Amino acid sequence: MDNVKMSKGKRDGVTACANDRGVIAAAAMDQRGSLLKAIARARADGQATEEDLRAFKAAVTRVLTKHASAILMDPEYGLEAITQRAPGTGVLLAYEKTGYDANVKGRLPDVLPDWSVRRLVEAGADAIKILLYYNPFDDEHINRVKQAFIERVGAECTALDVPFFLEPLAYDDQLGDERGLAFAKVKPRYVTAYMQEFSKARYGVDVLKVEVPINMAYVEGTRAFAGGEAACTRLEALDHFRRAADVATKPFIYLSAGVSDEVFRETLELAAEAGTSFSGVLCGRATWQDAMPVYATQGMTALEDWLEDRGVQNLEALNAVLAQGAKPWWTIYGAREAVAAG
Repeated sequence: MDNVKMSKGKRDGVTACANDRGVIAAAAMDQRGSLLKAIARARADGQATEEDLRAFKAAVTRVLTKHASAILMDPEYGLEAITQRAPGTGVLLAYEKTGYDANVKGRLPDVLPDWSVRRLVEAGADAIKILLYYNPFDDEHINRVKQAFIERVGAECTALDVPFFLEPLAYDDQLGDERGLAFAKVKPRYVTAYMQEFSKARYGVDVLKVEVPINMAYVEGTRAFAGGEAACTRLEALDHFRRAADVATKPFIYLSAGVSDEVFRETLELAAEAGTSFSGVLCGRATWQDAMPVYATQGMTALEDWLEDRGVQNLEALNAVLAQGAKPWWTIYGAREAVAAG
């Protein structure tokens, strides 16, 4: 393969988010509204504040970045937290607004109105992240709007010479719950289609942060199988992993999507068994979700104790899986030497 031309800033930014092996072992802490609601639900009075968000994010960052290559954070509540990260930890900052307008068809994306890529870089970002709800088989006009949106963000990142991490999330409003059986049956096709689409050079994406192409609760033959009707067998799941990976021409990492740490580790073991060239993870709730009620009901000291114990155990177990199965981010280009400075 000929050398892949990557600008120095983009190459340095991806490198900053990876470990010494070139594997991205990043923690995700950019949750906003969902985190606030979870803390509130765990309290007797049903209340949580923005200060709770800032405190929780700071504690997770202080403890877990000692065991992660990077931290994904939002600029709204997390800028103080990233100053408390471990030395050598890369920073990804989220650029999108959280959630979407449910009154408008298509789950259309938007960026934070008082931020730009330039301002995110000035705030300490080594890379920029955008989350995009995407149904490859949706109305053509809706997808054109989303594709143009990603092209604009990609161009902005290119102009500032900073890596662009894109997180597409598959959905289908006609099928309903993305955690249900009906969606589990079509998910491999949806994930494969968006990995192929956003690998195109026109979008300026440097790393794809993607869902695994299966729902483990519906994969017969796995430890995570919930019983009942299956969407696929374990052997078929391996094939789904391969098909999705084969269409990607950009480095890709997997997100945990809120499953438990045990389920996520089994998922990554499947990805490794399938021989996919995934380059790491951006793992959020799978690592620290059980800490939310601890903080909500017992406070900061209890939260830090939980993180130092169970949180670190979760990350170290995940890192062990990555050490066995994940490939360096430059693998998709052939070799590290193949990524030349543009």
